[in-house]
Amino acid sequence: MTPIIQLIIAVFSLVALWKAVVFFVRPYVSPLRSLPGPPSPSWFWGQVKYMLELDDDALIERWIERYGNNITFTGLFNSNRLYTVDIRAINHLLMNSTTIYQRSETSRKNVIRLLGPGLLITEGEQHRQQRKIMNPAFGPAQLREFTDIFFDKALQLRNIWNSQVSKNSGSTRIDVLNWMSRMTLDIIGLAGFNYRFDALREDGKPNELNDAYKEIFSADVHPNMFSRLQIMIPILAKVPTAQSRRIAHSQKVARRIGQQLLQEKKKALQAQATAEKRGVKRDDLQGRDLLSLLIKANMATDVPDNQRLSDEDVLAQVPTFLIAGHETTSASVTWCLYALTQAPYVQKKLREELLTVESDTPSMDDLMALPYLDMVVKETLRLHAPISSNMKSAAQDDVIPVNEPYRDKFGNVRTDVRVAKGDVVVVPIIAVNRSKHLWGEDAHEFRPERWENLPEAVTEVPGVFSHLLTFVAGPRACIGYRFSVVEMKAIIFTLVRSFEFGLAVRPEEIVKKRGIVLRPVVISEPENGNQMPLLVRTIARPEL
Repeated sequence: MTPIIQLIIAVFSLVALWKAVVFFVRPYVSPLRSLPGPPSPSWFWGQVKYMLELDDDALIERWIERYGNNITFTGLFNSNRLYTVDIRAINHLLMNSTTIYQRSETSRKNVIRLLGPGLLITEGEQHRQQRKIMNPAFGPAQLREFTDIFFDKALQLRNIWNSQVSKNSGSTRIDVLNWMSRMTLDIIGLAGFNYRFDALREDGKPNELNDAYKEIFSADVHPNMFSRLQIMIPILAKVPTAQSRRIAHSQKVARRIGQQLLQEKKKALQAQATAEKRGVKRDDLQGRDLLSLLIKANMATDVPDNQRLSDEDVLAQVPTFLIAGHETTSASVTWCLYALTQAPYVQKKLREELLTVESDTPSMDDLMALPYLDMVVKETLRLHAPISSNMKSAAQDDVIPVNEPYRDKFGNVRTDVRVAKGDVVVVPIIAVNRSKHLWGEDAHEFRPERWENLPEAVTEVPGVFSHLLTFVAGPRACIGYRFSVVEMKAIIFTLVRSFEFGLAVRPEEIVKKRGIVLRPVVISEPENGNQMPLLVRTIARPEL
């Protein structure tokens, strides 16, 4: 072995040793270790294995109630994570979410592996550039056009359910989650790319892109410890598994069809611009689907070349659109219908309001003007946020201000939380959304009337939508939150006017399982995967 090769091996060995020392020593010198929190049951697993076996949102709420608003718990290899429900601290974290607090490198790589480098995962200047180009596609004018699509698909589902119910003497068991997922996929296909998934077809005819994204977005109903370790330990992600091979195949299909859609739309826009003998400008933002609007905005002649998105960047937004308009909304509407089964008076009151509207397809403005529907949707997004937490890694040392002083493990009174570069910080969205300190003693109850007179403490929550953290806040607030709210309202409007909903199993049988979003599972029917079985019955509607 030559001296040069020996030197290279020695250097690599020293670097690897140094990284290993930093990795294992850093948790012991992290300032987060001084925070109160539950004891670690295992050096290797920390609290992770325990949380996987239980409803971790409820667990975190119990820890916060016991240890205070700012707590730490241990992850793999004795690492530290900060959980805070202090509103001032949360505001600091969210307002600095493109600078100091970003996704960890491990998290970024794993999300990119599934979704590509879209708006959900990019950081810094790249994120600002993508968001600036995409913003016009989510404006009020575009939403008014999308509302027609929302109602068209909601009415198609209503007619399918009417047919099924009529075959079963006016009442039947329906897996609402399955149909919500199929309907919202159809909606985002048309609104997002003018692509027909045809997922609502009763004949079950397969669609290649539908099947591909179903595989990519499938929830992990039976948590596999090795798959969790692959996410937490990057080198293990290189180990091929049956699931990783299926995902790789699905991504290949999705990418091929996405590139085809992208090229077809670009050619059509270029042809239009050539025919009119002028370039595409921002003011020409006409068209129905988000991808066309994004391409037009990106091709506009008043956009500097150094601010344009590459074809890869544009293509990476396709999964972003799918999550914003499909996974989150299907889960939210499903949990709304579940909540209505547990509060019959709310369901009745809501239906009475909806039936005062003469049209099956009101305008967006008329839809948004229905007060009780608005309260029901807000209460659903509060109590059943589809994403339960927002996790980031500190890109530098920082001092987080807090509203209320607290005592650390050593009895010292603290007025801030100190974090070191690389420390993980978590905003527990659901814990804040149903905090008794903020919302009152009935915070865990589904009570839409609370929105008539909110507690003063709630007004301090820095949410981009109605004092909720469901769509977070700051520069990384959900760009599609208005789209999601209008879509939810159109679907609920259509279905609750036509059907009465009851739960087909005992309430305690329904639990939440974490995938990309929180989805329901019936614990006595694990073989059926994610589902929400409801008894659906037609109602006698007055003549309009």
